[in-house]
Amino acid sequence: MARKTPQSGSSHGQPVSSPAPAIPQAALEIYDTTLRDGAQAEDVSFSVEDKVRVAQQLDGLGVQFIEGGWPGANPKDIEFFRMIKRVPLQTATVVAFGSTRKASNAVQDDPNIKSLLDAETQVITLFGKSWSLHVTDALNISLAKNLELIGDSVAYLRSKGRRLFYDAEHFFDGYKTNPDYALETIRQAVAAGAERVILCDTNGGTMPWEIKEICQVVRRECAVPLGIHAHNDCEMAVANSLMAIETGIVQVQGTINGIGERCGNANLCSILPNLELKMKRPVLGDRLSHLKQVSGFVTEIANLMPNTHQPYVGDSAFAHKGGIHIHAVLKNPATYEHVIPKLVGNRQRMLVSDAAGRSGLLEKVEAYGIKLDKGHAKLQELMDVLKERESEGYQFEAAEGSFELLMRKAMGTHKPSFQLLGFRVIVEKKQDQGAMLSEATVMVKVGEVVEHAAASGAGPVNALDHALRKALEKFYPQLKEVKLLDYKVRVLSANRGTESKVRVLIESGDHTDKWGTVGVSENIMEASWQALADSIEYKLLAKD
Repeated sequence: MARKTPQSGSSHGQPVSSPAPAIPQAALEIYDTTLRDGAQAEDVSFSVEDKVRVAQQLDGLGVQFIEGGWPGANPKDIEFFRMIKRVPLQTATVVAFGSTRKASNAVQDDPNIKSLLDAETQVITLFGKSWSLHVTDALNISLAKNLELIGDSVAYLRSKGRRLFYDAEHFFDGYKTNPDYALETIRQAVAAGAERVILCDTNGGTMPWEIKEICQVVRRECAVPLGIHAHNDCEMAVANSLMAIETGIVQVQGTINGIGERCGNANLCSILPNLELKMKRPVLGDRLSHLKQVSGFVTEIANLMPNTHQPYVGDSAFAHKGGIHIHAVLKNPATYEHVIPKLVGNRQRMLVSDAAGRSGLLEKVEAYGIKLDKGHAKLQELMDVLKERESEGYQFEAAEGSFELLMRKAMGTHKPSFQLLGFRVIVEKKQDQGAMLSEATVMVKVGEVVEHAAASGAGPVNALDHALRKALEKFYPQLKEVKLLDYKVRVLSANRGTESKVRVLIESGDHTDKWGTVGVSENIMEASWQALADSIEYKLLAKD
């Protein structure tokens, strides 16, 4: 959309008497910030490989923009932007995020500005101060100086050929305190070349009716399309985002599952289906059915406990327990379900029988090239095995390798590459200040050959991994390509203390692919073995 030159005589501050322009049904832009704002949530720590995998999931979901991180803030984000260049994305544009220059630096010499350019993204989101309190108390500069920082930072990045989105940080608090100045900050960004202005409720304290009134004013005053970035400190982030869209804002920002600083960000897992199904605003189309899977994937990769009661995507969202409810839903699901569950990738559950969704499972099976009809006995067998495993604590959203192996075993098409005869792991510490010593021995059978190997490692799981590779690489040289990229442990039943069951999630990769595998046991080494063994089996399966 072409930019208009701001009118010097435009009104400032309070709403003017002239009516707001008619709200067009413009195409909405979905901007995901899970990898940056979401990563700032307490208890969340994404590895670089995690971030790449999440980006691929978001791309498959159909979001338009993925905020990859702040390249000037930490080495991890720098590495992400380097790696993501080699990952083909179908729908999404990766965005680098950063701040305006420091007051003491010339814009061309500012390290943060340089890092944004070094990330080599087509789009940059730059944030600046809109609240006079932050300018004087946080930056300790004059209001005029802050306008200078905004203007020349945006103009410099635009001169380097980048598209610029401008995040007006703390805009709503700033507007309520000093509306003239808050509006002037965004005029500076637009005049310098910003093509979107994102109004940020950074403290998450604004109410929906305030959002509506302020957004209407800003639409009159701003010459470019607007976006909304809401935090959830008053449990209003989703409502505020939808209200902003109702006023004509075209870009909505949020995170998967609403993870983020303090109380979190606007939850895209609620915003997206509300837009598509309630407001009849097309955003994802058929890809909306992938929403629950993506929600579960991010939960697992972030090593968080799933919120089973989350709207739309939680396991309890369409679960029915009361007898009257079940009786009515069996006659007509609309009696107690506001949307059809499969539209968001979820399923109806009767807690008496916990019936699984045959159609959804059939779709997964067919995705691996296996053709079955809905009444096939093997499909029911796989469903029974899957339900049993899930009741034991297995989750397969981020363990696609283990799921494919489970499926092929149930279908009777899998031939094991090796048989475990036994393993032993020894962990030893000789002195209080000395390093821990870990050693593993493994005995496996390949065909009719028994192989025994021992190896040490940085820890017991690393040692077991080395020993298993050592035993198998002479039979399968391609295993030399495999690397263990990530290892996560989640306690599933904390009330049992050190006897608690744990779930181990492993990410492995080679030169061309990455895959996840999972194991569950009361013994962390047993769970680790399951995940390691599946990782090896999946690699060899891919070469069949």
